[in-house]
Amino acid sequence: MKLYYFPASGNAHKVRLLLSMLQLPHELVVPTDGAHKQAEFLAMNPFGQVPVLVDGDVVVRDSQAILVYLAARYGGPAWWPQDAARLGAVQAWLSTAANEVAHGPALLRMHRKFGRTIDVEAATQRSLSLLQLLDTHLRDQPWLLAGDQPSIADLAIYPYIALAPEGGLDLTPFVHLTGWIARLQSLPGHVDMPGLWHPLDKA
Repeated sequence: MKLYYFPASGNAHKVRLLLSMLQLPHELVVPTDGAHKQAEFLAMNPFGQVPVLVDGDVVVRDSQAILVYLAARYGGPAWWPQDAARLGAVQAWLSTAANEVAHGPALLRMHRKFGRTIDVEAATQRSLSLLQLLDTHLRDQPWLLAGDQPSIADLAIYPYIALAPEGGLDLTPFVHLTGWIARLQSLPGHVDMPGLWHPLDKA
């Protein structure tokens, strides 16, 4: 199994987390010198983006899609619920990762860390609304889905939330959210990446 990724990509980090937590042997490949825009890579992902997972003859692009593939094939019901209502809830959070997270905290990080020109005020307001929503949602439960186990919903949302301080956002007022981050970082198989905020280090 190969994962094509960039070390600074929160989307790629979601996949790294699940591969590690499922203890799946894999090779990490960093496209260099623009290789992700060349024909060989574009044959795997015509958008020229990481992550891309190659598992034998199966090639999967997009971080949310890769999480679904790995959880459904290797994760079992703990990571990929069989109940229709819980599956629907997982999909809703995957959509949140691709929309509110991507256009809020992830976009602010792209602006402050990598210089992308954005509407800072709009991204900030979107981010603060999302952080408050997550904090409220996690007030009475440990994970995004009800129950005592994480799912791919948590991994889909987590990296760009934990990277949000790189975008200038202060997470400390959101105590339920920071507790969730700490729980994720305490899971067996959690792997770090540069820039992740560690609430237990601030205690």
